[in-house]
Amino acid sequence: MANHVDLNSDLGESFGAYTIGQDELVMNYISSANIACGYHAGDHNVIQRTIKQAIKKNVGLGAHPGLQDLIGFGRRPMKIDPEEVYNLVVYQVGAIETFAKINGSKLNHVKPHGALYNLAAKDGTISQAIAEAVYKIDSSLILFGLAGSELVKAGRKVGLMVAEEVFADRTYQPDGSLTARTSENAMVEDADEAVARVIRMVQHGKVEAVDRSDIRIQADTICIHGDEPQSLEFAKRLHKALIEQGISIEKVGK
Repeated sequence: MANHVDLNSDLGESFGAYTIGQDELVMNYISSANIACGYHAGDHNVIQRTIKQAIKKNVGLGAHPGLQDLIGFGRRPMKIDPEEVYNLVVYQVGAIETFAKINGSKLNHVKPHGALYNLAAKDGTISQAIAEAVYKIDSSLILFGLAGSELVKAGRKVGLMVAEEVFADRTYQPDGSLTARTSENAMVEDADEAVARVIRMVQHGKVEAVDRSDIRIQADTICIHGDEPQSLEFAKRLHKALIEQGISIEKVGK
């Protein structure tokens, strides 16, 4: 049984005059922040503000690069070649890395967003492009990827430290992939159910898929989506439940 785990959230997803999420409050309960880089969400002002908040609360800084799709929030599939994936990851991670540097801190990890994340979970060439980009930027960065995915394998192959990620608020298919958001049963909306599922993943390495079968899963880091209405409540409940189970919450690589 694991005695510690990372709790992460996708943050910095506001844009201009539009506010998404309750970032500053969510940061009280997590150990890592995945900060939008401006392609799927976020902008230069939001990045600066989010990084300052994370540093103040001792939350690990992560870059959250996505496909260039503000209108679709980076969740719409696109046909994209590995070279472009490599370049867009370098571009976006470089922005977050620089903001971290000028604020006297350092980037800790990289986690792809949305459609890019799902593509990398299954496509070996895309996952390889992401892993190589992260390694070239800084080989000490930690690559977050869906537990058991191609992205995790690619990260290890190039020599990166990887964190296998599980989700508090998403359901799973029997093959270990996430249920598509277009499906009615994609999200876990009940906080009690979400907490129970996460505790089981951390303590026993298992999660129930949508067909009620059990699948094995490695839980190095747990994601809470910052844009969901129940994000703050999930974060509070998960933080409390993990501590009560004797599981400390620590950023990966600490």
